[in-house]
Amino acid sequence: MTTYFLRILAVSAAALFAAAASAQEDFSKVEIQTEKLADTVYMMTGSGGNLGVSVGEDAVFVIDDQFAPLTPKIQAAIAKLSSKPVKFLLNTHWHFDHTGGNEWLHNAGASILAQENTRKHLSEVTRVEGWKHTFPAAPAGAIPSTVFKEDHSLHTNGSTLVLKHYLPAHTDSDISVHFTEADIFHTGDTFWNRDYPFIDYSTGGSIDGQIRAAEANLAKVTDKMIVIPGHGAVGGRADLILFRDVLVDIRDKVTALKKHGKSLDEVVAAKPSARYDSEWGNLFMTPSAFIALVYQGV
Repeated sequence: MTTYFLRILAVSAAALFAAAASAQEDFSKVEIQTEKLADTVYMMTGSGGNLGVSVGEDAVFVIDDQFAPLTPKIQAAIAKLSSKPVKFLLNTHWHFDHTGGNEWLHNAGASILAQENTRKHLSEVTRVEGWKHTFPAAPAGAIPSTVFKEDHSLHTNGSTLVLKHYLPAHTDSDISVHFTEADIFHTGDTFWNRDYPFIDYSTGGSIDGQIRAAEANLAKVTDKMIVIPGHGAVGGRADLILFRDVLVDIRDKVTALKKHGKSLDEVVAAKPSARYDSEWGNLFMTPSAFIALVYQGV
């Protein structure tokens, strides 16, 4: 591992956690935006992963919950849609920008559901080398009480939700959620709409796995289906195709350079992602940091 690689990962980690720290200092400035996608299904954005929200006669069902300090704002946004409390909470994977509100919502009465690896990672000390950070075990109230291994389904608010575990992709805990009647598909962080994804090699992720998950999403998503990404704007099949194609193009270029003996420093200098950087390199991952992750996995 080169000094440059370590520096890139350190910079990436510092940028991410600086952003989180800044957000914690400025949460008063974060606004929760709500977008209606169907009669009972909404997407909410703020700081962190995108939320899916189902409201109806049965209950309020929430997918992911961003950072803990935002929970009161999220609850206030939900209250504008329904007077019912959040009864069910689903985590699409274990990362802190998707599970930070777990304890708060659990204490307010929500039951937490996730894939079994999410509970595993939240239950123990977990090191993420890509962020140069060791996460302590989460509080007991933040741990999912119900888990599944591969597939799960439930019925609420007049809709059947089909949950499916991906092969290791962004992490080893990623799941998708399909609102079958509304034909809305939540991908978690297996899809970042026009942003380079972070890939957590420490808990099972890889560039090939991220591409494999993109292919799995394309096999499921139709031209008419609405797609909620882990990060970015609501999308559709064309956006998934673009995401897959960008990842494949960059992976293949980095692979070719590495096979020719190029060091990470030289690969980054070659700018294999240049055609996408101005649009895709503006969230968590800078172009150099993303190239470093791809280089690690090829």
